[in-house]
Amino acid sequence: MRIGVVIQETWAFFSEVYEELARSHQITQFEYHPVNPPFFKERINRVRLRNQWLSFLRSNDVVFFEWASDLLETTSHLPKSCGIVTRLHRYELYQFADQINWDVVDRVILVSEAKKREFIYRFPTHEAKAVVIPEAILPEKFQLHPKTFSGDIGVLCHLTPRKRVYETILDFYELLKERDDFHLHIGGGEHELHRDYYRALHVLVDQLGLQDRVTFYENVLDPQSWYPRMDFFISNSYSEGLQVAPMEAMACGCYTLSHRWEGADELLPEKNLFYTGSELRQKILAYSDLSASEKQFEREALRAIVCDKFDLNRIKVQIRQIVEDVGGIA
Repeated sequence: MRIGVVIQETWAFFSEVYEELARSHQITQFEYHPVNPPFFKERINRVRLRNQWLSFLRSNDVVFFEWASDLLETTSHLPKSCGIVTRLHRYELYQFADQINWDVVDRVILVSEAKKREFIYRFPTHEAKAVVIPEAILPEKFQLHPKTFSGDIGVLCHLTPRKRVYETILDFYELLKERDDFHLHIGGGEHELHRDYYRALHVLVDQLGLQDRVTFYENVLDPQSWYPRMDFFISNSYSEGLQVAPMEAMACGCYTLSHRWEGADELLPEKNLFYTGSELRQKILAYSDLSASEKQFEREALRAIVCDKFDLNRIKVQIRQIVEDVGGIA
């Protein structure tokens, strides 16, 4: 089968899926190469892009859009010439979904039951084409290592307001009033669209006098080595698709706690979820007071969830099967 692949945003969640598709089928990734003529550059490139895109659609049996964003929006308003599968992570629901003609899309892969419910609520006539295949990781890439408890708390994410790291620092400040042997590690680096937020985080740490208790990291390029240094991992977002960083942390043995963003209960057990900062602090202190053997039991239980529910070795096969179904391969 001829499969076209469109990736406009990050490859972070797709490399293994791409390799799985390529093992059985002929894969072409869409790449646009503009020209630089002396006159009418914008008009020429607009026509050139349209022609290249139409040719790409006609030359494939199925086109897989890793993100349901602007090229899917454009394609959905063209005459249908191939099967269309898209994976909708989160932000596309709020930026592109209302402009997409879902009639021409054959299958929509949502990353959580919560996002599927939201999709169906907004587009009820397309319920039959919505399927949940969760985000996933390679458990063998993120190993559980022995660790002596030292009170290290990790946060790893894009440093944007949605992740609520500012509030996490405030909760950490209150935690130290109850016990002062914790350390907060914040990984993520400066986000180009939220430089004021990045500065605000650093200013807050300085104003609270936490310079010796909070460590900032730039973009963490080797998370497999970063997570095992942490005892806790915190997700304090207010909105996610199905966040991958907690999966990685769980696989590495971090005791992972999450704010109850919609869908967090699909990722973590009830006892690992919180609403308020006081709940978060109580859960951190309760885990800290467990014996070494009890901590090990909790670490292994969280890793087992990842291996059972979010193993990319199985998830990538499920995605391939969806694509093959749309392409008519039984």
